[in-house]
Amino acid sequence: MKISVCIATYNGEKYIRQQLESILCQLTDRDEVIVSDDGSSDSTCDIIESLNDKRITLLHNSSHNIKWNFQNALEHISGDIVFLSDQDDVWLPGKVERCVSLLDDYDLVVHDSKLCDSDLNITHESFFAFYHSGPGVLKNAINNTYFGACMAMQAWIVKTALPLPKTQEVGHDIWLGLVAEMVGRVYFLNEPYLLYRRHNSAHTNLSESLLHRSKRPLATKIWSRVVVLKEVILFYLKHYYAK
Repeated sequence: MKISVCIATYNGEKYIRQQLESILCQLTDRDEVIVSDDGSSDSTCDIIESLNDKRITLLHNSSHNIKWNFQNALEHISGDIVFLSDQDDVWLPGKVERCVSLLDDYDLVVHDSKLCDSDLNITHESFFAFYHSGPGVLKNAINNTYFGACMAMQAWIVKTALPLPKTQEVGHDIWLGLVAEMVGRVYFLNEPYLLYRRHNSAHTNLSESLLHRSKRPLATKIWSRVVVLKEVILFYLKHYYAK
């Protein structure tokens, strides 16, 4: 069995070394880390290359978009099991071993995490409790709780989900989670295996209130969820009739 870890980076020099070190110590020599860098103007790529680890493959991308940057990494996997990773978190010991063991029975696993500030001081002990995480296609189409940094999956889920929907309203992680629910078995693990670092430049905005998780107008938020549901229906019909 081979593990592929996919990371999308952009100007992540501040935290990328600590993140990669927390990942690499849990992998074997046969595993791989696919890093897709989206044209960083800082020393992100230099830091990655300075680790001089043969398991790391550094790709150069120019989409200037986190979704397509992740797709670029996902398109290059060669492993049997795939983990997603942000550039600024820290994996806790036992993450890989626990998720891999669960993937004997499931096709995608989402584990809990501890919310932290930029210095890794814990602000919430459970992301699941904070964000009301759990399975359900309709639930997550309306209020997504699939966050890539906490996800591991069978490689065939990735291959089934690609290419990602062209619309910007459907993120890479929610799409992988929803596809897994439609074609496989999903498990939400109530154990934290990540220090989920939140800081001013973090890509994901977190709020306990659904209405305040983005600054977009309410009408735009409603339209976004309609688009997600549309993509779910189209995928389901395509998959059903392909059988």
